[in-house]
Amino acid sequence: QVQLVESGGGLVQAGGSLRLSCAASGRTFSNYAMGWFRQAPGKEREFVATIHRYGYWTYYADSVKGRFTIARNNAKNTVSLQMNSLKPEDTAVYYCAALTGGSYGSTSSADFGSWGQGTQVTVSS
Repeated sequence: QVQLVESGGGLVQAGGSLRLSCAASGRTFSNYAMGWFRQAPGKEREFVATIHRYGYWTYYADSVKGRFTIARNNAKNTVSLQMNSLKPEDTAVYYCAALTGGSYGSTSSADFGSWGQGTQVTVSS
C-alpha cells in the first residue's frame, strides 16, 4: 500500500482559499487514482474529488464543482486540492486516499484502501 500524509489545513474566512497537499510514499504513486474526501462532525465521510493516475481526467462532487481543483505531480508523488470561494459548509477534516479497488472513477470510500491521517479545514462565516 501507499502511505499518505496531508498538510495545508487551517482556519479561513468564508470566501477565502486554502491549498491542501498530500505526500505519498511506498508503492509507485502513479499506479493509483487519487481522491479527496471530507468528514464533518456528526456526518458521514463524503467524496470531494478524484483524479486519474496520470491526471487524464478529474471528477468532482457537485457541492465543490467550480470551486475546488484537484491536481497531481507524479514526479513529486503529490496530490493537491486547491479550494477557492470557501463556505462554512466546507468545514471538515479532509483526507486524501488512494484507489486500491473498484473501478476508475469510483467515488466510494470503500474502494480507496490507503488513507492519510486527515487535515482540519475550518471556514468561519
